[in-house]
Amino acid sequence: MATAVLRGSGQRRLLRGHPWIYRSDIQEVQGSAEPGEVVDIAAPNRQFLGRGTYNPRSQIVLRVLTTEAEAIDAAFLRRRIAAAAARRQGLAGPEAAYRVVSSEGDLLPGLIVDRYGPVAVAQFLTAGMDRLREATLEAVESLLTPRGIYLRNDASVRALEGLPLERGWARGDGPEQVEIREGPCRFRVDVAGGQKTGFFLDQRENRLAAREVAAGRTVLDCFCYTGGFAVHLAEAGATLVEGVDISPEAVAAAEANARLNGLEGRCRFRTANAFDELRALDKTRRQYDCLILDPPAFTKGKEAVGAALRGYKEINLRAMRLLRPGGILITCSCSYHIDEATFLAMLEEAAADAHCRMRVLAVRTQAADHPILLGVRETRYLKCVFLERL
Repeated sequence: MATAVLRGSGQRRLLRGHPWIYRSDIQEVQGSAEPGEVVDIAAPNRQFLGRGTYNPRSQIVLRVLTTEAEAIDAAFLRRRIAAAAARRQGLAGPEAAYRVVSSEGDLLPGLIVDRYGPVAVAQFLTAGMDRLREATLEAVESLLTPRGIYLRNDASVRALEGLPLERGWARGDGPEQVEIREGPCRFRVDVAGGQKTGFFLDQRENRLAAREVAAGRTVLDCFCYTGGFAVHLAEAGATLVEGVDISPEAVAAAEANARLNGLEGRCRFRTANAFDELRALDKTRRQYDCLILDPPAFTKGKEAVGAALRGYKEINLRAMRLLRPGGILITCSCSYHIDEATFLAMLEEAAADAHCRMRVLAVRTQAADHPILLGVRETRYLKCVFLERL
């Protein structure tokens, strides 16, 4: 087994619990290792520090799997996946949808496993996890006993790892359209063609919390995707929910989900650019009792944070102006490059420019099946703020 010897900076990063080691953190690699191969990790004085997967093609050259002198084999993977599944035991059920393995949050960097009722969906996002694919699939099949395991290896990050993009059944088969239950609502999830693995599972607890402010309100849900927030608020008593998304396919799926729950009379969806729609509604002085902003990540890199903040500020400023007094704004960001403090500061500026006084009701993050690790800020990525217009 090859050994990656770290510089002091890399050793400090590892000892603080961060699983990513960059090229600049490595002093030398003793021996040879193929992309994705497991290597030993050592301190500058050659003291053993752990084991991880090595990929010289990636900006993140090492992904730490363990700080123990243990084999990275089928038994190791089974233990880690079994521990992750046990932590989600309360979420399990025949129609349940939840994240079973959340990459770094479950100490398996580069692996995502989601459960949608009878189907499991897996993503192998790094060369290291891809090299361990067969043993991982065997463990998932044995522990979860799904009808089938669908691969969504079509995330662009795989290209950065030197991996091909692919999708399809890896084990068994099953329906590519799966019906799930979330609280009192039902949704159809497209595991083959939907965003991410088919549904934004990280917003589950925020959608359920949003139900508490729904009764009797008119709602505008921007970036509504397949209607997760919209259907929940309508089912919880909103008098009218308007959903806006730029994707005709997403709008069609949202309409189908509203019908599935018998809510088509209170839900109206339309295909439009949310930025344009907010500007047009602002010009006509339209007002709502509740607005939801759940946009895609406006930045995937530090270099674009300034532009992303300008985008966030524009949609939030206009949303605040569309709220009636006493109205609720539920606003989100899923980019870890914009931390909570920066997001709240942007909201403060937006409120000032909109001439609105806003009260913070709650500052929330992702659902508990997407764990947050201390020292790994990338695992705390989702911000969901509930605001009230005074």
